[in-house]
Amino acid sequence: MSQAPPAREWSAHLALGFVQTCFGLFPIFGKRAFAAGGFSPMSVGAWRMVFGALALSAVAWLWKREQFRPPRELWGRLVLLGFLGVAANMTLYLEGLSRTTAVNTGLMVSLIPVATVCVAVIVGQERFEWPRALGLALALFGASLLFWAEEPELVARYALGNSLLALNMIAYAVYLVLVRPLTRAHPPIVVIAWVFVASLIWLPVLLIRDWGSAQGGLSLSQWILPDSADTRQLWALVYILLFPTFFAYLLNAFALSRVKASTTAVYIYLQPLITAGAAAWMLGEHLSETALTAALCIFPGVWMVSRRWSKDSS
Repeated sequence: MSQAPPAREWSAHLALGFVQTCFGLFPIFGKRAFAAGGFSPMSVGAWRMVFGALALSAVAWLWKREQFRPPRELWGRLVLLGFLGVAANMTLYLEGLSRTTAVNTGLMVSLIPVATVCVAVIVGQERFEWPRALGLALALFGASLLFWAEEPELVARYALGNSLLALNMIAYAVYLVLVRPLTRAHPPIVVIAWVFVASLIWLPVLLIRDWGSAQGGLSLSQWILPDSADTRQLWALVYILLFPTFFAYLLNAFALSRVKASTTAVYIYLQPLITAGAAAWMLGEHLSETALTAALCIFPGVWMVSRRWSKDSS
């Protein structure tokens, strides 16, 4: 198979770098949005689902109008994908982020390629290889340090948040494996738009779960856009909607049409580095010895899992 022209490859690499920057800064702006008087994680999730469905559908309709309508036989699968890839993924991530550090969030998210390969091996999309198994063990050991090797007070404080991020990682990994056949048969941007639209079916669950249990009997309008939210929190929400929700998904689909999926996986290393640097600068978070040790295990583990070791592996 002939390689893509250099100009096409460079544009894809620039897009992937921008995508990881968007995601890498997400925890920083998420923390700002959740500050006292601001948005709840669930309300940010609802904003992302609605905005993503509208914006990505508009782009998909303009770009691939003739392929925009999903076949009827895919509707049930899209509802499941909307739950795994958007509703569960976003809410678990945001709830986890609100309960742990930005640095821990970046490290946990970097494990998504590991979880994806595990699910792909289980369903037969990928071949089991011993170097990958060793990489899996190393990466999971690194992640486990966040649950037991920190100071007991920090372990107790961040255990729930780290656990929710682990569930988010699993949900998104299953989504990536299940959506792969669709993105091979249909334009990726169209599939992403379908999934976001299908996720809106789950939006009432967020409303019942969060708004219905909000203290003080918040009105729906106050839950969506609190009067107490300051300018920094509003701009944080704008960033979250435009960059990790819209531009990141759009440019990732663009990059996947020009380079191999294995190439895109390499860029996941940028995300925790960007998060750690921005967290130190903007939030005053410091990289603990435990988090550094975890990173030194997770990074080579992810590399070993993401690499194809045998020439004939599918």
